Amino acid sequence: MAPSVLQSPVQLPPAAALSLSQQAPAILRNSPSTASSSPFGTLLSGSEKPEQWLQYENLILSCLRTGDDQAAHVCLGRLVARFGDDNERVQALRGLVKEAEAENNGALEDVLKEYDQILSENDTNIPVAKRRIALLRSMGRLSDATSALVQLLDFSPTDAEAWSELSDIYLSQGLYPQAVYAMEEVLVMAPNAWNVCSPTTALDLSPMLMQPSQIHARLGELQYMAATAPGVANGSYQKCMAEAVKRFSRSIELCDDYLRGYYGLKLVTKKLLEENAKPTKQTNESDFALPDTNTIERLNELATAKLSEIIRHSAANDRGWRGYSEAEVAAARELLADDASAAKR
Repeated sequence: MAPSVLQSPVQLPPAAALSLSQQAPAILRNSPSTASSSPFGTLLSGSEKPEQWLQYENLILSCLRTGDDQAAHVCLGRLVARFGDDNERVQALRGLVKEAEAENNGALEDVLKEYDQILSENDTNIPVAKRRIALLRSMGRLSDATSALVQLLDFSPTDAEAWSELSDIYLSQGLYPQAVYAMEEVLVMAPNAWNVCSPTTALDLSPMLMQPSQIHARLGELQYMAATAPGVANGSYQKCMAEAVKRFSRSIELCDDYLRGYYGLKLVTKKLLEENAKPTKQTNESDFALPDTNTIERLNELATAKLSEIIRHSAANDRGWRGYSEAEVAAARELLADDASAAKR
């Protein structure tokens, strides 16, 4: 089934993004080429729908991914005609188009200067501030990107998307405690989500951001990476592994068919069973204790059974089991195969 133009194309596989961008000529042909910025004209014409402008945004993203710069410029031009050059979101989109067309670092530096100029005139322009952060990160200037994110969060401390990006930057530098802290801030704002409710878009932050950005499961992944990092003391190892088990378990409690949650739970419990880890005495009563061996075995069996079920139904393309990432299904299949071969040995 062709992807909907109303859905963010950022994390679509290349073939799906190409299919989406190929809809651009028909959509542009069937949509008005001009739009009134007057509220009276919009009210009296009755032809404008909010979905129309969302379509243009998503088409810009998909067309830039697939190299159709001409269609992207047409969509941008219609947004400019409707909302004006000074609209914050339009300014960020224009910058994104220039980033995509930049052929060298010099051109990217020019875009960065444009962002700086816009923010010098209006430092509350959040879309442009986020594009600037994404550009700094893509240029390898992680220190500057981190400083800009911290500054943004001082101004907007409830921006879950910015906290998620900050966590990802810390992770890329191996700063696991800081990455966990930032992701926990996301959890505070969306405590019952197994992933962030609204996927981030390339307009706001970097296209490589988690899509969707896991909260409980992502915290489990961060805790697992912290536990298995070189030089970790046994006490810290057990604390991180216990937290990983708790986070992955919570993610699948909230979403019974969440492949990534079951994959993480399988990975963590498999490692604990291989090492025959025994719970140590807690030094802090607020810490979550590592479960006993029997509970770990049961969690491992649960994860194995559910992953097998997802793989089987996904391979058969059964109704209600579609939409899983092929890469994640393949990773789950490989994990179970490794587990089976280890059992035979």
